[in-house]
Amino acid sequence: MREKVCRSGMDLPERLAAQLAGKEGKTRQKAARLVVDLAVIADADGFIEVDNAHVSGVSVITGGHGLRRFLSDLSDDKDGKVAITTTLNSAGCDKAKMEEMDIDWPDFLEQQFEIIHAYERLGIEATLSCTPYDRGIEIPSGVASWAESNAVCFSNSWTSLVTNRESGLSALATALTGYAPRWGLHLPANRMPNILVNVSCQLNELADWSILGDWIGKQVRPDWDLSWGPMPLIRGLPDNISFAAKKALTAAAANYGCPMLWAEGHSADPPLDKDLDGQWLPPDRGWAGVLDFGETDLHQRYHDLAPQGQVDLIVIGCPQASLEEIRRTASAVRSYAEMGQKIPNNRLWLFTSGENYQLAHDDGSIELLEDAGVVILQDTCPEVTPYNRQHYNHLLTNSLKAEHYLTSGLNRIPTSVMTIQDCVAHAFDPLLSAGARPVITTKAQPQHQSSKTHQSGSYTAHGNGLSSQDDFTVTGRAMSTDVAITYLGYVNRDTGVIEETGHPLDGQAVEDTILIYPKGSGSTVAPYVLMGLIYTGKGPKAIVNRDICSLTIPACSLLDLPYAHGFAEDPCLAINSGDLVEMRKVGDKVTISVLERAD
Repeated sequence: MREKVCRSGMDLPERLAAQLAGKEGKTRQKAARLVVDLAVIADADGFIEVDNAHVSGVSVITGGHGLRRFLSDLSDDKDGKVAITTTLNSAGCDKAKMEEMDIDWPDFLEQQFEIIHAYERLGIEATLSCTPYDRGIEIPSGVASWAESNAVCFSNSWTSLVTNRESGLSALATALTGYAPRWGLHLPANRMPNILVNVSCQLNELADWSILGDWIGKQVRPDWDLSWGPMPLIRGLPDNISFAAKKALTAAAANYGCPMLWAEGHSADPPLDKDLDGQWLPPDRGWAGVLDFGETDLHQRYHDLAPQGQVDLIVIGCPQASLEEIRRTASAVRSYAEMGQKIPNNRLWLFTSGENYQLAHDDGSIELLEDAGVVILQDTCPEVTPYNRQHYNHLLTNSLKAEHYLTSGLNRIPTSVMTIQDCVAHAFDPLLSAGARPVITTKAQPQHQSSKTHQSGSYTAHGNGLSSQDDFTVTGRAMSTDVAITYLGYVNRDTGVIEETGHPLDGQAVEDTILIYPKGSGSTVAPYVLMGLIYTGKGPKAIVNRDICSLTIPACSLLDLPYAHGFAEDPCLAINSGDLVEMRKVGDKVTISVLERAD
């Protein structure tokens, strides 16, 4: 049975309608409002019942005060419990290894427990793992709502489990209601490759696969029309790809918003026809880009990422190490350990899930590693851990996912990348990386290239608002860019200043602006950063997106920040930063007008 209860007149499942009407408590009512807002703004094909959810936003350093305040408000409702099986992403520490981690953060463990317990009060299982596909549980198919980018890309690419790339908040809303908008990657028509990648070199090490995934993301240009993110079809891969190699590839590709990929001969076939020679024909709209990755590209990346100066700490397991990665590390350690050598000063940390820790413990790998001086950490991950900067100012890892976030504003630690074997060698011998420690260098990427030009004359356009928001009129100075904004790590959570080298808005504060940008990118925890800025008065007056953005809409919906989307003429290009702009919402429609052009 279905009822029409939202302003747009969209048909709702009976239970979702009841939740929206408050019949299952205030917490589920808030969640239902967000689910419906997302459905309306995305022009969703109805709603879909979801089998399980995975929620991100756990570590103190990622969610910050926005997460803590929101969870405190939400978990106060005793009736507010998740409606489906829901698991939790990794935390910022291993509570049993606080001394080894040497965290220099006042009340960190207390704040971390506050967050975890708030989730548990909502009925969420505190698995504290960023690899829900690798918990010893078979997930062959179904519909999920996952808010961990590496897990989204892995499941869509290598299994029959379908999930959109949710934000922590949208996944939580689905967990509480049991429903998600049926849109995006739920629809077969949208699961279409848009980039062709030809690989002409051997990929032997796990780090090779990580480099390939990250390299693909770095080639994406802002003018490529990738409605659902970059989704490459990769040709030329070796005959055998291990579980850990698949994980490394998709985790690194997810750094740049890739929600799924196709690997010729290894994943399901893409929905494309073949020519007479058996080659995949491009999609109807053609390839957004054709990329060639060869030996020179691989060697160049290893050269660029090699340690330049003293390494203070080696971290392996981002995402959390699979059993294969643990065994590969143990194999590399064994040759040194058998000669009586031991890693000095806890220089090697290996991160894994509780499930894989137990499996590795049972086969003897954990004992071998710990006897050699490796610190084994559970429930946490390298990118969400606060490092003591009195001791650690240059990290070495085998993961481009780790490098991407460790060098961001999240930690701002110079990070180098090598194979597991080389990482282990550097752990045993600190002199291999002797020299002055490097400093963070500029990381301007091709994605930062802007097509904006200064505009003059009048501009008025009509778009869509959020169904849950009342009519509003907002006037303010625009802050406009045609380049995506990455909130986690690249927008200062205290000041609201964008801190991303090469970004057109680098160094500018979003406070009190009408913020106009295509969409959010990067981590699924982004909404909590935006919420924190709104809570503290450092956020924008209103937000306009060009693309459907599950990283931005949730914060605007739940905290009632004026929001608009779906303008016929791209407002990112039509409005200059500094223009005086008015946004007016009447019903479900929003009109945006330039009142005065900036000089």
